[in-house]
Amino acid sequence: MNCVKYKNIEYMKKGCLVIGGVVLGIIIFLVIIMGFWGVSKRNSFVPLQEGAKSQWANVENVYQRRADLIPNLVNTVKGYATHEEKTLTEVIEARAKATQTTIDPTKLTDDNIAAFQKAQDGLSGALSRLMVSVEQYPDLKANQNFLDLQSQLEGTENRIAVERRTFNEKAQAYNTAISLFPANLIANFSGFQPMGYFKAAEGSDKAPAVQF
Repeated sequence: MNCVKYKNIEYMKKGCLVIGGVVLGIIIFLVIIMGFWGVSKRNSFVPLQEGAKSQWANVENVYQRRADLIPNLVNTVKGYATHEEKTLTEVIEARAKATQTTIDPTKLTDDNIAAFQKAQDGLSGALSRLMVSVEQYPDLKANQNFLDLQSQLEGTENRIAVERRTFNEKAQAYNTAISLFPANLIANFSGFQPMGYFKAAEGSDKAPAVQF
């Protein structure tokens, strides 16, 4: 009887070892699978993030294009509207502030984007006031250089609206990817942070008309 009990105990020990080995193997296998999944999921965030950052560069480029047109606009207006010095000064100062307000593409937060847009809106407001004031100068409005600027600024304003909308779409795709469970666990662990959006003011979904 003692021999039988001894053998049974040995069998139980071996059985436990086998079961333990199987369980350990399953755990290791699952860990490996989860590791591969985590790496794959993390890698999927990168092109979405880079796409949004690249699109933000496009947004900045079209705003810079508008800023580049302003010195020529100011000089043209000066030749005809000699009494608009204050308005022209406001445009120049607003342009300087707008061009100085930039964002690190790795820090596209709501607050940073809001600050950027506030500076750009300040320039838009100054330009609008200037456009109103030049209505009383028919010779200026007939100037060919002025007409060319009108066309270029209108095109730029339209492009700004398009690039802002595209950025929001790409930022939304990225934000959604890093927010869904359980992918958000990988995103948080890997340091992926949500991006802010361009929050359009009421009516700004349409490009502002640039009337000369």
